[in-house]
Amino acid sequence: MSDFRLSASVREEAGKGSSRRLRRLEGLVPAIVYGGKTEPKSIQVAHKDLKRALEEEAFYSSVITLEIDGKDEPVILKALQRHPAKPIVLHADFQRASKDTTLKVHVPLHFVNEATCKGVKLQGGVIHHDAVEVEVSCSPGDLPEYIEVDLADAEIDQVIHLSDIKAPKGVTFLALSHGSDLPLASIHKAKGASTDSDASEEGEASDDA
Repeated sequence: MSDFRLSASVREEAGKGSSRRLRRLEGLVPAIVYGGKTEPKSIQVAHKDLKRALEEEAFYSSVITLEIDGKDEPVILKALQRHPAKPIVLHADFQRASKDTTLKVHVPLHFVNEATCKGVKLQGGVIHHDAVEVEVSCSPGDLPEYIEVDLADAEIDQVIHLSDIKAPKGVTFLALSHGSDLPLASIHKAKGASTDSDASEEGEASDDA
């Protein structure tokens, strides 16, 4: 698992005016840390450091070491508020992730063997991604950076559901636990293309004519 680390400090002032000053004059992002048995804590993080970390996909689904005034605290990124028109982070929410915490996190899906997929390479199909992430429940130590979906044996007109993939050890797919078997990907023939069976049927019809 990736080792992400951010430095932060306790934020003494609260309110919209204070937050605007932090962002405009000091290059800092107001944030909050909450969860566990400890009271929520208002903090501030350097915008450049947070922005750089956000460029890494794994940052969104990893336990982050947040150093607050010299004291380390394991957290996960729970929510972000971004500026609607500028590449600026306005606010961040971090949830504490101690060993006895059960996390609920959206983890990205990585689709593998797409180019060699049977439905694509042999049957002329096109892959459609129905989901890009899945919500999981697990302890911090079991949190995966991503979930792998192997499409090697997928055939044309097949739909790959969440139940078709194996969850990593210690990980629960929340949709399945709620009775929802989400579609993750599907393979269909390209528009205007015909399958082998279509072609053979057309050939038989020509022979009969």
